[in-house]
Amino acid sequence: MKKGGIVELELTGLAAEGKAFGKLEGKVIFVPFGHPGDVVRVRLLKVKSSFCEGIILEWVQRSEDRVEPKCGHFGHCGGCKWQHVAYESQIQAKQQQVIDQLERIGGLEFPQAQPILGSPSPWEYRNKLDFSFSTGRWLTAEQIKSQEQFPQEGACGFHVPGRFDKVLEIDHCWLMGSEVNQIRNLVKTKARARGWNFYHPYQHVGHLRNLVFRSNKKGDLLIWVIVGPDAESSLMEFLTEIAAEIQDRHRIVYSINSKKNDALHDLEVQTFRGEAFITETLGEVSYSISPQSFFQTNPVQAEIMYRTVQQLAGLTGTERVYDLYCGTGSIALFLASQASFVLGIEYVQEAVNDAFLNAKRNGIEHVDFLAGDMKMLLNGETVQKYGLPDVVVVDPPRAGMHEDVIHRLLEIKAKILIYVSCNPATQARDLALLSPGYRIDVVQPIDMFPHTHHVENIVRLTLVE
Repeated sequence: MKKGGIVELELTGLAAEGKAFGKLEGKVIFVPFGHPGDVVRVRLLKVKSSFCEGIILEWVQRSEDRVEPKCGHFGHCGGCKWQHVAYESQIQAKQQQVIDQLERIGGLEFPQAQPILGSPSPWEYRNKLDFSFSTGRWLTAEQIKSQEQFPQEGACGFHVPGRFDKVLEIDHCWLMGSEVNQIRNLVKTKARARGWNFYHPYQHVGHLRNLVFRSNKKGDLLIWVIVGPDAESSLMEFLTEIAAEIQDRHRIVYSINSKKNDALHDLEVQTFRGEAFITETLGEVSYSISPQSFFQTNPVQAEIMYRTVQQLAGLTGTERVYDLYCGTGSIALFLASQASFVLGIEYVQEAVNDAFLNAKRNGIEHVDFLAGDMKMLLNGETVQKYGLPDVVVVDPPRAGMHEDVIHRLLEIKAKILIYVSCNPATQARDLALLSPGYRIDVVQPIDMFPHTHHVENIVRLTLVE
């Protein structure tokens, strides 16, 4: 086998990164958008000593277990890559992914994993979507072959993988409700009627740049319109037109981005209609969600996850809890009603500010939050001030925990350590480092992102006496 060569093989499984795979001549070959049982012809793009990667040129035979993708943009926008896989098969693959990574990467011993907690709503489950406007419209191979003439004013949708300058026009996205699609298309129509231009990624000019939606379980929307300086003079008229055609309960905010990048976290947010945040309730706790704050994007599953953490913590009302990498304090505040005190530590100051506001909103006083580098703050001075924790919850970013933090946890010796992870591979690595002081007694996978290969995993560890 060589790069550029074409081979035929049967696909036999789903891999950790969402690709399907089969074996040929002793090598594993990974391809996107395949399904176990497919027989395919593949062009090899990468050939290594033990594996290859390629793309499917054609299906010789399609698996009987394939399902019809719901979205018309499947295979082009870069998201929801498992729509052709039945949901039950998706979560089974994710369950096995967690087990494989704990065993193969961590070399860990653990009891049988609990059945994965699948999402009750595999469609329209997200509470946040970020759409981009660009003069660079991406045309699919089918559109090019059709020789149809497409509008030259650009596209509103998602960047295609690996291209900052190309946006795929989205007609309907199934990740949020139909009202989001209606409003997005309304904004496009109104902008084009005014002669507004979409953002040019090289010339850095244009009226419309981004459109961000946030929602809660009640269906309230926070609509954030990001424009370039070209739109400033007529922006209020434009927003008035939009507001007249959407429900009064939906909030509208805006920002003017004069930078040469699309980073949104540092933009000044102005209010046009309503408050500059929406609220979400998980359990008994109400959270304020501002345009730039982090919040779990699947709120239904987030509540299930927090309840699982609460159950695994076994709190009786007398325990002291540390919540590390606490973000806006969502887990810390959820646990507070059953703990004597909760301390949250987070790197991002803005997130900690939101955590304090959420604590105040809910009248929760027996919590505190610190902002800074975790490996610097989790020290003897902090422990002396707040006391040794009985339970520690960690929910680090995808890269996992710094080794210094792990060593500090081994020194602190909390009786229960609960590790929530969005990346079972780095979680497995960290758990192996924790194994001298802790043993795993519960493994609980949870699916937060249906139709993707991503999986969350909750592990409870108990101190080895």
